[in-house]
Amino acid sequence: MNSRLPFVVFAALGATLAACLAVAAADTAKPQLRADRATIDNGRVLATLGNCNLCHTAERGASFAGGRPLTTAFGTLYATNITPDPETGIGRWSLEDFRRAMHEGVAPGGRQLYPAFPYDHYASVSLPDVDAIYAYLMTRDAVRATAPPNDLRPPYGARPLVAIWKALYFHPQTIASDSAKSAEWNRGRYLVDGLAHCGACHTPRNGLGAEERERDLAGGEAEGWHAPALDQSSPAPVNWTVDALVVYLRSGFDQNHGGTSGPMGPVMRNLASVPEADVRAIAVYIAWRAGQSKVGPSVALTREEIADPPAGAAGGNDEGAVLYEGACAGCHNSGTRGVRLETSTTVTDAASTNMVRVITDGVSPAEGESSRSMPGFRGALTAAQTVAVARYVRSRYSRAAPWTDLEAEVNKVRAERPPGSAS
Repeated sequence: MNSRLPFVVFAALGATLAACLAVAAADTAKPQLRADRATIDNGRVLATLGNCNLCHTAERGASFAGGRPLTTAFGTLYATNITPDPETGIGRWSLEDFRRAMHEGVAPGGRQLYPAFPYDHYASVSLPDVDAIYAYLMTRDAVRATAPPNDLRPPYGARPLVAIWKALYFHPQTIASDSAKSAEWNRGRYLVDGLAHCGACHTPRNGLGAEERERDLAGGEAEGWHAPALDQSSPAPVNWTVDALVVYLRSGFDQNHGGTSGPMGPVMRNLASVPEADVRAIAVYIAWRAGQSKVGPSVALTREEIADPPAGAAGGNDEGAVLYEGACAGCHNSGTRGVRLETSTTVTDAASTNMVRVITDGVSPAEGESSRSMPGFRGALTAAQTVAVARYVRSRYSRAAPWTDLEAEVNKVRAERPPGSAS
């Protein structure tokens, strides 16, 4: 047994009690920050970079009014209302209350916030930026809306346990500027590691839901999708350049890597609305991280290698090849439509999750948005045929090892309710 654990437990419980006592009278109305238009406008950009609207807005719900479900390994959490409504939102929160929630994960009254709210990243956001976000949120329409109660398996619903989790895993640090790097690189690191909290999806987590910081950006899970590695283990067959990343992050598509899907789609739409300088800074930092291979160049292929199928690739009369020719080749082999599968990150990713989801349910742009789309084949292909197509594409268009979990992944995805269907 860890000899530090009893100390950690008692220290965490003591901290929780102290927090409750210190803010027991926090329910009264408090004065709000007086902010000028420039601060509020900056807060809008920062809140968009932090994707506050994505988590705190339910489907067909009012912006920032909460209620969006987040499925975790411990049950379902529902995002809270962060409009300035005084009864159900944060209208009674002072600036200090908001700072404490962002930097410490503690709400007024000493209530511990679940780490699904990424305060482990927000803790490194500067006070001026936190204050600007607060000023912006306080100008939103006040919406009276109460989120459904969280549905967490016992004992995970007991908030005091969060204090123990924090004592074990929450060690906030500021992001110091690296004088050896450019201002753009430093801005990118500040956004990626802090406000934009990219690691919340792109970093693997341990059994208690904490990010494995020693594997920062090495790939993770997000709402049933696999968030690919962004570090030196990136599976991209063609190295990401800064320009390619900027195009991808703002348009959702890059010819040599593929298109956004799953939870990355809404993130892209947010990035399309913020200053390009911030997106370029993110791209500079991510391209640097993905290019820091410890074994030299990544798995980038030459044009000749891309043109030739890997040795032992399936083809000819293989069932997957036949199905692919009938359902997929018209777009993907035309050279004018569809992602180039030879360079697609989805095809070369370590996990088969995204490939299975795209084949099963397709890719659909947001309503009114001009973007790449692909039909799903849930009703046209059986589970066995979906496995065959995915196996063929991996074999024909990738030099990566075969996926070993295809059958289980296909069965899992097909057991889910199709996107957009009635509840």
